Amino acid sequence: MSNFEVKSTEYQFNQFKKGDERSFEFFFKRDYNSIVGFCMHFLGDIDKSKSIAQDSFIKLWQNKEKVNSFNGIKSFLYVAAKTGCLNVLRHEKIVAKYKDSKLNRLEHQLKLDVLRSVQVDSLMLSELEELIKTSVDELPEKCKDVFIKKRIELKKNKEIAEELHISVKAVEANMTRALKKLRVKLSVYMASF
Repeated sequence: MSNFEVKSTEYQFNQFKKGDERSFEFFFKRDYNSIVGFCMHFLGDIDKSKSIAQDSFIKLWQNKEKVNSFNGIKSFLYVAAKTGCLNVLRHEKIVAKYKDSKLNRLEHQLKLDVLRSVQVDSLMLSELEELIKTSVDELPEKCKDVFIKKRIELKKNKEIAEELHISVKAVEANMTRALKKLRVKLSVYMASF
């Protein structure tokens, strides 16, 4: 710093101490980018860094009577910026911990819900299977034979007709009758879904 710059800075400092806003602006223009860069080093976020730098200058203005030399301005700004950065980092740590905790609770709840659902679904499925088996067993003999060959053995109507020595129309009629009876038997169970 040249002798002229030192005298100019001392003058600006004296004016700043008296509450001169133009002198405050002088220091703001001189140091703002340095403070933002300092904050960026810790935070890596330009918006947060600018916000902390601005807060540091507000604190400087509010505490101007505590600064004893023009060199003290930079010291004050860096200490304020460091404190601001630490507060942001602490806050982010707390937020991250809360999010992790909340995520763990949600994952745990989801696991419980899935487990309950699987247990209920397994129970309902086994009940449904038993009900279907019983209902099929109660069908008239021809209906039962046609239903088993069509739905379980996956045979075509023509194959079923040949095996049971009945017409294709009789296969279709028996299948319709079987489905109608099963729908009636299973309707009570299906209504509970």
